[in-house]
Amino acid sequence: MTMPSLLSEARRAYHHELAKTLLTIETFVPKKGKDKGKELETASNADNESDISRQIALSIAKQLGVSKGVKLKAQSSGNEFEAVTSRFIGTVFRALGAIRPGEWAVSHIVRRHGIPIAAFEQFAHLTTLADLARERPELAVLLGNSYAIAPDIVVSRQRSPDAAINSGACIVDDTSGTRSDLRFLGGERPLLHASISCKWTMRSDRAQNARSEALNLIRNRKGRTPHIAVVVGEPLPSRIASLALGTGDIDCVYHFALYELERAVSETGESEAANILRDMIDGRRLKDISDLPLDLAV
Repeated sequence: MTMPSLLSEARRAYHHELAKTLLTIETFVPKKGKDKGKELETASNADNESDISRQIALSIAKQLGVSKGVKLKAQSSGNEFEAVTSRFIGTVFRALGAIRPGEWAVSHIVRRHGIPIAAFEQFAHLTTLADLARERPELAVLLGNSYAIAPDIVVSRQRSPDAAINSGACIVDDTSGTRSDLRFLGGERPLLHASISCKWTMRSDRAQNARSEALNLIRNRKGRTPHIAVVVGEPLPSRIASLALGTGDIDCVYHFALYELERAVSETGESEAANILRDMIDGRRLKDISDLPLDLAV
């Protein structure tokens, strides 16, 4: 019998961890509609005002073996989703050292004071912008919040000392390549490799926050653009599409349980939802969470 891969085991553990606190099945009593007054089961990531959202979310939860529990508050659910997703990415990405060597860190940005993105080399100059904006209110008006970037999860790489670069052959010396981002010459900040936003659920106004932050990353960088991804737990394909469709800002959207989502949407018999989902998948705009660590190694 073939042993399951590290990736499959990590995906299973990821869903198990989410099911311990965040993804739960609970009782819901509609106040209107054909099921008014009835006790129905619903999942914690469902929009209870939408029948199809409840159907899809409940199917995903049952496929993952989720049990009944108490739904977390909105802010708590967001933080929990970020933390569990960060641990999953770290577990798998660090195991890819053979194809992506280097000294890596996967970090969950818990508190958003200051500009955490300025800790990385490509965005170090944003600290100066923030200081100027505080000192000069008129500059703050001109700049708006274009420099305020605070991802939920970051993947970073430490620069390589010359000894590591020259370990197999004498590749660098003191006369060439002295301004390369790869070389650690003393005091440099780490390089931002990826910026990842997490959205457990998506309502009408929430998708654009991730887009705005992605565009700010692209516009404000000095150096290579980092990977820019969004991880979602939203069950409705139409809401996911508001973020996933289109190109130029976000690399790709990753669903926390895409395989289960496909089956759940198929079970509803809703052709429009199925078509939207298929368009996103075939158009390489929506992938499963298990694809993300591998894509980060590209």
